[in-house]
Amino acid sequence: MDIQQLIKIMMDNMPFIVIGLGVIVLIMLGIMINQALKLNYMKKRYRKMMAGVDGANLERMLMGHIDEVKKVVEKNEQLDAENKRIDALLQTAITRVGVVRFRAFDDMGSDLSYAVALLDSHNNGVILSSIFGREDSRSYVKPIEKGISSYTMTEEEEKALHDAMAQA
Repeated sequence: MDIQQLIKIMMDNMPFIVIGLGVIVLIMLGIMINQALKLNYMKKRYRKMMAGVDGANLERMLMGHIDEVKKVVEKNEQLDAENKRIDALLQTAITRVGVVRFRAFDDMGSDLSYAVALLDSHNNGVILSSIFGREDSRSYVKPIEKGISSYTMTEEEEKALHDAMAQA
């Protein structure tokens, strides 16, 4: 195709070309207005966000929250250290107890004698025993290390020790 022919086709269709370009300009104008409105809305939201709800600056607000988070982290570290200290202390505290009441003598009316095992989490502690009789009452203490006593134990003391160790 020759340039002369192209110019002739354009001249013959000039009203349609002008109308088409006008429609394109109107569409572009609508898109531009829409973008201007959206940008204006975003600017308003940005100003409001930067000013904050009560007029505080967003940056100051964020810095304040960061400081609060740092304080909370420090407090959590303190609480964690305290929990570890308490846990170590509880390892040596009496946490397991076994009690057995029994009748030491056949001629006595009720179960007034007893054996009590008091152990920590490592099964260390003592067994307290009391034998109640008509004429007198006797108390005994036997040390326990790792669930074993170096002293001979009665059947009731063994049961109290077993009951306490079963609470693990």
